[in-house]
Amino acid sequence: MTDTIKYKPLGKKVYGSIALLPNSRITPADHHCHEGQNRIATQKPRDRHDQVIVQEKLDGSNVAVALINSDILALTRAGYLASTSPFEQHHHWAAWVKSYEKRFRYVLEEGQRICGEWLMQSHGTRYNLRHEPFVVFDIMADNYRLPYDQFTVMVNKGNFIIPYLIHRGTPISVEVTLDRLGTYGHHGAIDEVEGFVIRVQRRGEIDFLVKYLKPDKQDGIYLPEKSGKEPIWNWYPSILND
Repeated sequence: MTDTIKYKPLGKKVYGSIALLPNSRITPADHHCHEGQNRIATQKPRDRHDQVIVQEKLDGSNVAVALINSDILALTRAGYLASTSPFEQHHHWAAWVKSYEKRFRYVLEEGQRICGEWLMQSHGTRYNLRHEPFVVFDIMADNYRLPYDQFTVMVNKGNFIIPYLIHRGTPISVEVTLDRLGTYGHHGAIDEVEGFVIRVQRRGEIDFLVKYLKPDKQDGIYLPEKSGKEPIWNWYPSILND
């Protein structure tokens, strides 16, 4: 392969890992959050300056679009150009971004990136999508995340989809959140959804993120490299156009 495979326009991954709440499914690559973070997110705030925002977790490929030197770049989570990925879904991601370049330019400022889930291919959850295959969960500049209200204003400018908002306010227990989420969530899943993400804002800024993954949910069971079968597409441009 050419050296372009090794090229990371940001010089790093576009998105890091999120710590897991207690009793979540965990893999060797994951880590649990601190007990204090669990308490703030699910039990009791530090004070009136804490706000908890809970959204459905989606199961696809974590991707991003960055505005760098006036260029719109479609990236994989690892930070590489999507057009150099060995996976078909990422080449479609690059093409999709090119088709909607004006929307991304309308939202992003130089040096920012918009991060989200590319739901074209089934990983561990199949979807009968009710919307386009890209769902946005963050706008970032380096390691800084836009606060939730500013984030929603910006993504609405581009008419992008965001994960379903389960709760906003004081801490909420895992049990109550799962009940509100429901078995299939709110994005057209036809398998049981895997969990949720909690953002804790403090004094109007994102303080930390944690997530909960159901212990019995299995990762990537529909991916050919794991299933040994053909890929399952939630969306495909030849059979469904935006």
